[in-house]
Amino acid sequence: MDDPRQLPGGPAVFAGAPPGAVPRVDGTLDYWRAGLDDVPEEVWTRPGPEVLLLCDNRLTSVPARIGTLTTLHTLDLGHNRLGSVPPEIGALTGLTRYLYLHDNLLTDLPDSLGALTRLAYLNVGENRLTALPETLGAMTGLVELRAQDNRLTRLPAGLGRLTALRELWLRGNGLTDLPDSVRDLRDLRELELRDNALETVPESLRGLPRMRRLDLRGNRLSELPRWVAGLPSLEKLDLRWNDVRVPPGLLDELTGRGCVTLL
Repeated sequence: MDDPRQLPGGPAVFAGAPPGAVPRVDGTLDYWRAGLDDVPEEVWTRPGPEVLLLCDNRLTSVPARIGTLTTLHTLDLGHNRLGSVPPEIGALTGLTRYLYLHDNLLTDLPDSLGALTRLAYLNVGENRLTALPETLGAMTGLVELRAQDNRLTRLPAGLGRLTALRELWLRGNGLTDLPDSVRDLRDLRELELRDNALETVPESLRGLPRMRRLDLRGNRLSELPRWVAGLPSLEKLDLRWNDVRVPPGLLDELTGRGCVTLL
C-alpha cells in the first residue's frame, strides 16, 4: 500500500524545521520530524484534517481529544515514545487507509481499536506488545497487518474474521502456533513468521488458496509437512536457519511447479 508520507507534494516539514505545519491542499497536517514533545494545539483547531502525520517526534502521550478528529482517514504516530494509546482512538471510525503506531513503547493496545472496521492498514510493529486485543477480529477492513518485533506469544482467536487480509507480518515474536481460525484467511498472500518459536508448520495454513510467499526463517522447525505442496499459489517458501527435514520428492515437487524453496 502507498505510504502517505510519499504521496505527491512530499512532507511539509523537514528535519530541523520549527514546530508547526501548514495544511496542504490535500487536507494533510504534516509534523514529520518537527521536534515535538506534545501534540500542537493547532491540530485541534484546524478544520477537517484528513491526514495527520506526527511521526518521528518525541511524543510520550496522545490526548484523549484525538477522538474528535473524525475526518481523518490516515493517522501516523510512528517513531515516537508513546507508552499507551488512548481508548478514544476507537472514535476515529473515518480511518479507512493507514494507522501507524509502530516503533513506540506500547505494552498493550485498547480494545476500542476493534471499532475501526474500515481501516485497511495497521502497523503496530516494534513495540513491547505481549498480546493483541481480542477485538482485532472486528477490524474486517484490514488488508495488511504488521505486528513484527514485539513480544507476542499468541494471536487472537478471532484473527480469521479478517477475511480481506492479504499480508500479515509477524517477524520477531515468540509465537509457537497460529489460531485455527487462520484457515479462514482465504485471501492471505504473504505471511512472515521469521524469528519466532514454531516447532511445526501451523496446520491452519493448510489449503490457503492464495498464499504466495511464506517466510519461516529462524524458527525451530524439524520437518516440512507434505501438505505444503498443496498450497496452489505458493511462489516462495523460505526455511533457512531451521534444522528441517524435507520428505523425499517434496522439494522436487515444489521446484517443478515453480516455487522457489530456500533451505
